[in-house]
Amino acid sequence: MPDRTSPASARPTLEAIAQEASVSLSTVSKVLNGRPGVSAATRDRVERLLHRSGYARRGLDPERGGMVEVVVENIQSEWSIEILRGVERITRENGLVLALSVLGDHHGVGDEWIAGVLQRKPLAVVLQFSHLTATHRRQLRTRNIPVVVVDPAGDPPADMAAVGATNWAGGVAATRHLLALGHTRIACVSGPTELMCSRARTAGYQSALAEAGIAFDPALTAVGRFGQADGERAGRRLLSLPDRPTAIVAANDMQALGVYDAAAALGLRIPEDVSVVGFDDVRPALWARPPLTTVRQPLQEMAEEATRLALRMRTGEAEATRIELATSFVERSSTAAPAGRPAA
Repeated sequence: MPDRTSPASARPTLEAIAQEASVSLSTVSKVLNGRPGVSAATRDRVERLLHRSGYARRGLDPERGGMVEVVVENIQSEWSIEILRGVERITRENGLVLALSVLGDHHGVGDEWIAGVLQRKPLAVVLQFSHLTATHRRQLRTRNIPVVVVDPAGDPPADMAAVGATNWAGGVAATRHLLALGHTRIACVSGPTELMCSRARTAGYQSALAEAGIAFDPALTAVGRFGQADGERAGRRLLSLPDRPTAIVAANDMQALGVYDAAAALGLRIPEDVSVVGFDDVRPALWARPPLTTVRQPLQEMAEEATRLALRMRTGEAEATRIELATSFVERSSTAAPAGRPAA
Protein backbone atom coordinates (compact mmCIF):
# COMPACT_ATOMS: atom_id res chain seq x y z
CA MET A 1 0.00 0.00 0.00
CA PRO A 2 1.51 3.38 -0.96
CA ASP A 3 2.54 5.81 1.75
CA ARG A 4 0.18 8.80 1.83
CA THR A 5 3.12 11.11 2.38
CA SER A 6 5.10 9.84 -0.61
CA PRO A 7 5.45 12.15 -3.63
CA ALA A 8 3.12 9.96 -5.67
CA SER A 9 0.37 10.50 -3.15
CA ALA A 10 1.17 13.98 -1.82
CA ARG A 11 -2.17 15.30 -2.98
CA PRO A 12 -4.56 15.50 0.02
CA THR A 13 -7.19 12.79 0.31
CA LEU A 14 -10.80 13.17 1.36
CA GLU A 15 -10.12 10.67 4.15
CA ALA A 16 -7.41 12.93 5.58
CA ILE A 17 -9.68 15.99 5.34
CA ALA A 18 -12.52 14.09 7.04
CA GLN A 19 -10.20 13.07 9.87
CA GLU A 20 -8.93 16.62 10.39
CA ALA A 21 -12.48 18.01 10.34
CA SER A 22 -13.65 15.27 12.76
CA VAL A 23 -16.46 14.25 10.43
CA SER A 24 -17.26 11.19 8.37
CA LEU A 25 -16.11 10.67 4.80
CA SER A 26 -19.75 10.80 3.69
CA THR A 27 -20.07 14.28 5.25
CA VAL A 28 -17.07 15.52 3.27
CA SER A 29 -18.60 13.98 0.14
CA LYS A 30 -21.89 15.79 0.80
CA VAL A 31 -20.08 19.11 1.12
CA LEU A 32 -18.03 18.48 -2.00
CA ASN A 33 -21.12 17.61 -4.04
CA GLY A 34 -23.41 20.33 -2.67
CA ARG A 35 -25.81 17.89 -1.04
CA PRO A 36 -28.05 18.77 1.92
CA GLY A 37 -27.85 17.24 5.40
CA VAL A 38 -24.80 19.17 6.65
CA SER A 39 -24.97 22.02 9.16
CA ALA A 40 -23.73 25.45 8.05
CA ALA A 41 -20.87 25.38 10.58
CA THR A 42 -19.67 21.93 9.50
CA ARG A 43 -19.99 22.83 5.82
CA ASP A 44 -17.91 25.97 6.35
CA ARG A 45 -15.25 24.03 8.30
CA VAL A 46 -14.92 21.38 5.60
CA GLU A 47 -14.85 24.00 2.82
CA ARG A 48 -12.01 25.81 4.55
CA LEU A 49 -10.04 22.60 4.99
CA LEU A 50 -10.57 21.65 1.34
CA HIS A 51 -9.26 25.04 0.27
CA ARG A 52 -6.38 25.16 2.77
CA SER A 53 -5.19 21.68 1.83
CA GLY A 54 -5.17 22.58 -1.86
CA TYR A 55 -7.61 19.81 -2.69
CA ALA A 56 -9.06 20.03 -6.19
CA ARG A 57 -10.74 17.42 -8.31
CA ARG A 58 -8.77 16.39 -11.34
CA GLY A 59 -9.35 14.06 -14.24
CA LEU A 60 -12.65 12.45 -15.21
CA ASP A 61 -15.51 12.28 -12.75
CA PRO A 62 -17.94 9.47 -13.53
CA GLU A 63 -20.72 11.44 -11.83
CA ARG A 64 -20.11 14.53 -13.93
CA GLY A 65 -21.99 14.93 -17.17
CA GLY A 66 -20.66 16.52 -20.34
CA MET A 67 -22.28 19.88 -19.63
CA VAL A 68 -21.27 23.54 -19.77
CA GLU A 69 -23.47 25.96 -17.84
CA VAL A 70 -24.05 29.51 -19.07
CA VAL A 71 -25.47 32.10 -16.68
CA VAL A 72 -27.17 35.27 -17.95
CA GLU A 73 -29.25 38.06 -16.47
CA ASN A 74 -32.11 38.16 -18.97
CA ILE A 75 -32.91 35.60 -21.65
CA GLN A 76 -35.03 38.16 -23.53
CA SER A 77 -32.09 40.44 -24.30
CA GLU A 78 -30.34 40.31 -27.66
CA TRP A 79 -27.03 40.32 -25.77
CA SER A 80 -27.95 37.06 -24.03
CA ILE A 81 -29.08 35.45 -27.28
CA GLU A 82 -25.73 36.21 -28.92
CA ILE A 83 -23.83 34.81 -25.92
CA LEU A 84 -25.92 31.63 -26.01
CA ARG A 85 -25.23 31.18 -29.72
CA GLY A 86 -21.49 31.37 -29.07
CA VAL A 87 -21.46 28.92 -26.15
CA GLU A 88 -23.77 26.51 -27.97
CA ARG A 89 -21.47 26.36 -30.97
CA ILE A 90 -18.46 25.28 -28.89
CA THR A 91 -20.39 22.80 -26.77
CA ARG A 92 -21.84 21.23 -29.93
CA GLU A 93 -18.39 20.98 -31.52
CA ASN A 94 -17.12 19.17 -28.42
CA GLY A 95 -20.10 16.84 -28.04
CA LEU A 96 -21.23 18.59 -24.86
CA VAL A 97 -24.58 19.88 -23.60
CA LEU A 98 -25.43 23.50 -22.82
CA ALA A 99 -27.29 24.22 -19.56
CA LEU A 100 -28.86 27.64 -18.98
CA SER A 101 -29.36 29.59 -15.75
CA VAL A 102 -31.20 32.92 -15.78
CA LEU A 103 -30.69 34.87 -12.55
CA GLY A 104 -32.48 38.11 -13.38
CA ASP A 105 -30.02 40.45 -11.63
CA HIS A 106 -26.29 40.85 -12.08
CA HIS A 107 -26.02 41.20 -8.27
CA GLY A 108 -28.02 38.02 -7.75
CA VAL A 109 -25.37 35.26 -7.76
CA GLY A 110 -25.97 33.68 -4.36
CA ASP A 111 -25.73 30.53 -2.28
CA GLU A 112 -28.77 28.95 -3.95
CA TRP A 113 -27.20 29.05 -7.40
CA ILE A 114 -23.84 27.84 -6.08
CA ALA A 115 -25.52 24.89 -4.34
CA GLY A 116 -27.26 24.00 -7.59
CA VAL A 117 -24.00 24.15 -9.57
CA LEU A 118 -22.27 21.84 -7.09
CA GLN A 119 -25.07 19.33 -7.56
CA ARG A 120 -25.21 19.65 -11.37
CA LYS A 121 -21.42 19.29 -11.66
CA PRO A 122 -20.90 21.11 -14.99
CA LEU A 123 -17.52 20.83 -16.66
CA ALA A 124 -17.30 24.63 -16.74
CA VAL A 125 -19.35 27.81 -16.28
CA VAL A 126 -19.58 30.80 -18.62
CA LEU A 127 -20.86 33.70 -16.56
CA GLN A 128 -22.27 37.13 -17.37
CA PHE A 129 -21.62 38.36 -13.84
CA SER A 130 -18.34 39.07 -12.11
CA HIS A 131 -19.89 39.39 -8.62
CA LEU A 132 -18.86 36.02 -7.19
CA THR A 133 -17.71 36.11 -3.57
CA ALA A 134 -14.34 34.73 -2.56
CA THR A 135 -16.17 31.83 -0.90
CA HIS A 136 -18.07 31.00 -4.10
CA ARG A 137 -14.89 31.15 -6.17
CA ARG A 138 -13.14 28.88 -3.67
CA GLN A 139 -15.99 26.37 -3.77
CA LEU A 140 -15.95 26.20 -7.57
CA ARG A 141 -12.16 25.97 -7.71
CA THR A 142 -12.12 23.09 -5.22
CA ARG A 143 -14.52 21.15 -7.47
CA ASN A 144 -12.44 21.97 -10.55
CA ILE A 145 -15.34 23.91 -12.10
CA PRO A 146 -13.59 26.73 -14.00
CA VAL A 147 -15.50 29.98 -14.49
CA VAL A 148 -14.98 32.53 -17.25
CA VAL A 149 -16.81 35.87 -17.27
CA VAL A 150 -18.02 37.29 -20.61
CA ASP A 151 -18.21 41.07 -21.07
CA PRO A 152 -17.64 41.66 -17.33
CA ALA A 153 -19.88 44.24 -15.69
CA GLY A 154 -17.25 45.22 -13.16
CA ASP A 155 -13.58 44.51 -12.65
CA PRO A 156 -13.31 40.77 -11.95
CA PRO A 157 -10.88 39.63 -9.23
CA ALA A 158 -7.40 38.67 -10.36
CA ASP A 159 -8.16 34.95 -10.00
CA MET A 160 -11.16 35.08 -12.37
CA ALA A 161 -10.78 34.60 -16.11
CA ALA A 162 -12.63 37.08 -18.32
CA VAL A 163 -13.23 37.77 -22.01
CA GLY A 164 -14.26 41.29 -22.95
CA ALA A 165 -14.03 43.78 -25.81
CA THR A 166 -12.30 47.08 -26.50
CA ASN A 167 -15.13 49.28 -25.20
CA TRP A 168 -13.10 52.50 -24.95
CA ALA A 169 -11.84 52.15 -28.53
CA GLY A 170 -15.42 51.54 -29.67
CA GLY A 171 -16.61 54.76 -28.03
CA VAL A 172 -13.78 56.64 -29.72
CA ALA A 173 -14.56 55.17 -33.15
CA ALA A 174 -18.28 56.02 -32.92
CA THR A 175 -17.61 59.63 -31.97
CA ARG A 176 -14.81 60.14 -34.49
CA HIS A 177 -17.16 58.99 -37.25
CA LEU A 178 -19.69 61.67 -36.31
CA LEU A 179 -16.99 64.33 -36.01
CA ALA A 180 -15.73 63.41 -39.49
CA LEU A 181 -19.25 63.97 -40.83
CA GLY A 182 -19.15 67.52 -39.45
CA HIS A 183 -21.12 67.10 -36.21
CA THR A 184 -19.96 69.20 -33.29
CA ARG A 185 -23.00 68.94 -31.00
CA ILE A 186 -22.92 65.24 -30.19
CA ALA A 187 -24.88 63.75 -27.30
CA CYS A 188 -24.24 60.49 -25.45
CA VAL A 189 -26.69 58.05 -23.89
CA SER A 190 -24.70 56.00 -21.39
CA GLY A 191 -25.44 52.64 -19.84
CA PRO A 192 -25.53 52.12 -16.06
CA THR A 193 -22.60 53.95 -14.51
CA GLU A 194 -21.77 51.07 -12.16
CA LEU A 195 -20.82 48.94 -15.16
CA MET A 196 -17.22 49.17 -16.32
CA CYS A 197 -18.18 48.74 -20.00
CA SER A 198 -20.53 51.76 -19.76
CA ARG A 199 -17.86 53.94 -18.24
CA ALA A 200 -15.31 52.83 -20.85
CA ARG A 201 -17.61 53.63 -23.79
CA THR A 202 -18.44 57.05 -22.34
CA ALA A 203 -14.76 57.74 -21.70
CA GLY A 204 -14.06 56.93 -25.36
CA TYR A 205 -16.74 59.42 -26.42
CA GLN A 206 -15.24 62.12 -24.20
CA SER A 207 -11.71 61.38 -25.42
CA ALA A 208 -12.72 61.76 -29.06
CA LEU A 209 -14.40 65.10 -28.30
CA ALA A 210 -11.27 66.31 -26.50
CA GLU A 211 -9.11 65.17 -29.41
CA ALA A 212 -11.24 67.34 -31.71
CA GLY A 213 -11.02 70.33 -29.35
CA ILE A 214 -14.72 70.17 -28.40
CA ALA A 215 -15.56 70.76 -24.75
CA PHE A 216 -17.58 68.05 -23.02
CA ASP A 217 -21.10 69.31 -22.22
CA PRO A 218 -22.81 67.42 -19.35
CA ALA A 219 -26.19 68.68 -20.64
CA LEU A 220 -25.71 66.44 -23.67
CA THR A 221 -25.45 63.23 -21.65
CA ALA A 222 -28.09 60.87 -20.29
CA VAL A 223 -27.88 57.62 -18.31
CA GLY A 224 -30.17 54.61 -18.50
CA ARG A 225 -30.32 50.83 -18.48
CA PHE A 226 -29.50 48.97 -21.68
CA GLY A 227 -33.10 48.92 -22.85
CA GLN A 228 -35.11 50.47 -25.68
CA ALA A 229 -37.47 52.28 -23.29
CA ASP A 230 -34.49 53.94 -21.57
CA GLY A 231 -33.15 55.04 -24.93
CA GLU A 232 -36.49 56.58 -25.83
CA ARG A 233 -36.72 58.52 -22.55
CA ALA A 234 -33.17 59.80 -22.93
CA GLY A 235 -33.72 60.61 -26.61
CA ARG A 236 -36.88 62.62 -25.90
CA ARG A 237 -35.06 64.75 -23.34
CA LEU A 238 -31.99 65.36 -25.49
CA LEU A 239 -33.93 66.02 -28.69
CA SER A 240 -36.25 68.45 -26.88
CA LEU A 241 -33.39 70.74 -25.83
CA PRO A 242 -33.57 74.27 -27.28
CA ASP A 243 -30.23 73.68 -28.97
CA ARG A 244 -30.70 69.97 -29.60
CA PRO A 245 -27.82 67.70 -30.63
CA THR A 246 -27.37 66.84 -34.29
CA ALA A 247 -26.06 63.37 -33.40
CA ILE A 248 -26.39 60.87 -30.56
CA VAL A 249 -24.03 58.05 -29.54
CA ALA A 250 -25.86 55.31 -27.60
CA ALA A 251 -24.22 52.78 -25.28
CA ASN A 252 -25.93 49.86 -27.02
CA ASP A 253 -28.15 49.16 -30.00
CA MET A 254 -31.38 48.83 -28.03
CA GLN A 255 -30.89 52.30 -26.57
CA ALA A 256 -30.18 53.58 -30.07
CA LEU A 257 -33.46 52.08 -31.31
CA GLY A 258 -35.16 53.86 -28.43
CA VAL A 259 -33.68 57.11 -29.77
CA TYR A 260 -35.29 56.18 -33.11
CA ASP A 261 -38.66 56.01 -31.30
CA ALA A 262 -38.06 59.39 -29.64
CA ALA A 263 -37.13 61.03 -32.93
CA ALA A 264 -40.27 59.68 -34.62
CA ALA A 265 -42.46 60.93 -31.77
CA LEU A 266 -40.92 64.40 -32.12
CA GLY A 267 -41.28 64.46 -35.90
CA LEU A 268 -37.54 64.21 -36.58
CA ARG A 269 -35.96 62.13 -39.35
CA ILE A 270 -32.92 59.86 -39.10
CA PRO A 271 -30.34 60.75 -40.37
CA GLU A 272 -31.59 64.02 -41.93
CA ASP A 273 -32.34 65.70 -38.58
CA VAL A 274 -30.30 63.57 -36.18
CA SER A 275 -27.64 60.92 -36.71
CA VAL A 276 -27.59 57.90 -34.39
CA VAL A 277 -24.83 55.38 -33.57
CA GLY A 278 -25.29 52.26 -31.45
CA PHE A 279 -23.01 49.67 -29.90
CA ASP A 280 -23.04 45.82 -30.10
CA ASP A 281 -24.36 45.14 -33.64
CA VAL A 282 -27.14 42.78 -32.59
CA ARG A 283 -29.57 41.64 -35.28
CA PRO A 284 -32.24 44.36 -34.77
CA ALA A 285 -29.58 46.94 -35.73
CA LEU A 286 -29.63 45.60 -39.28
CA TRP A 287 -33.42 45.29 -39.37
CA ALA A 288 -33.98 48.91 -38.25
CA ARG A 289 -35.17 51.53 -40.74
CA PRO A 290 -32.80 53.05 -41.56
CA PRO A 291 -30.28 50.31 -40.70
CA LEU A 292 -28.28 51.38 -37.66
CA THR A 293 -24.67 52.50 -37.82
CA THR A 294 -22.99 50.83 -34.84
CA VAL A 295 -19.86 49.53 -33.17
CA ARG A 296 -19.68 45.77 -33.50
CA GLN A 297 -18.87 43.98 -30.28
CA PRO A 298 -18.05 40.37 -31.25
CA LEU A 299 -20.40 38.82 -28.71
CA GLN A 300 -20.59 35.35 -30.25
CA GLU A 301 -16.82 35.21 -30.66
CA MET A 302 -16.37 36.38 -27.07
CA ALA A 303 -18.66 33.60 -25.83
CA GLU A 304 -16.86 31.05 -28.00
CA GLU A 305 -13.47 32.14 -26.67
CA ALA A 306 -14.76 32.08 -23.08
CA THR A 307 -16.06 28.53 -23.51
CA ARG A 308 -12.82 27.30 -25.08
CA LEU A 309 -10.82 28.93 -22.28
CA ALA A 310 -13.00 27.39 -19.57
CA LEU A 311 -12.60 23.91 -21.05
CA ARG A 312 -8.82 24.36 -21.33
CA MET A 313 -8.68 25.53 -17.73
CA ARG A 314 -10.52 22.40 -16.64
CA THR A 315 -7.86 20.14 -18.13
CA GLY A 316 -5.01 22.31 -16.85
CA GLU A 317 -4.04 23.53 -20.34
CA ALA A 318 -4.69 27.19 -19.49
CA GLU A 319 -4.60 29.52 -16.49
CA ALA A 320 -7.14 32.19 -15.56
CA THR A 321 -6.41 35.09 -17.88
CA ARG A 322 -7.94 38.25 -19.36
CA ILE A 323 -8.70 38.48 -23.07
CA GLU A 324 -10.00 41.49 -25.02
CA LEU A 325 -11.35 41.09 -28.54
CA ALA A 326 -11.37 44.06 -30.89
CA THR A 327 -14.51 46.04 -31.66
CA SER A 328 -15.09 47.27 -35.22
CA PHE A 329 -17.07 50.11 -36.71
CA VAL A 330 -20.03 49.27 -38.97
CA GLU A 331 -21.35 52.18 -41.05
CA ARG A 332 -24.93 51.91 -42.29
CA SER A 333 -27.62 54.51 -43.03
CA SER A 334 -28.39 56.15 -39.68
CA THR A 335 -25.60 58.73 -39.92
CA ALA A 336 -25.03 61.62 -42.31
CA ALA A 337 -23.57 65.11 -42.32
CA PRO A 338 -25.66 67.60 -40.31
CA ALA A 339 -28.16 69.57 -42.35
CA GLY A 340 -26.47 72.29 -44.40
CA ARG A 341 -22.94 71.14 -43.58
CA PRO A 342 -20.61 69.03 -45.76
CA ALA A 343 -18.68 66.16 -44.20
CA ALA A 344 -15.20 67.03 -42.99
